[in-house]
Amino acid sequence: QVQLVESGGGSVQAGGSLRLSCVRFGYTDSPYCMSWFRQAPAKEREAVAATYIDDSTWFADSVKGRFTISQDNGKNTLYLQMNSLKPEDTAMYYCAASFRPQCRMAFGNPVFYGFWGQGTQVTVSS
Repeated sequence: QVQLVESGGGSVQAGGSLRLSCVRFGYTDSPYCMSWFRQAPAKEREAVAATYIDDSTWFADSVKGRFTISQDNGKNTLYLQMNSLKPEDTAMYYCAASFRPQCRMAFGNPVFYGFWGQGTQVTVSS
């Protein structure tokens, strides 16, 4: 069993920065995909950023140039560095892991992800 625990959320003003962390416990093999999703009230969950086992990355157009995704050397901790935050970035942010290699074909499709964290809230005020 895999457990994902996010942290680092909070409240910031527009233009500020936050760094989210997601620690992975349990199954020792590395997932094929580790991703960040977010969900704002009354909106669907959307993919924000993802990284594949070969360290390739993907970002949603809305966050390109502002967010970066990375992992520690052991690939047990996933990070999301968020800069130049905007009020529209306000959402609950979730970490997700996929052990299916097909996840690379559709980083942003939650169907491929079998493990999710509990979420961490990010609030950006104008």
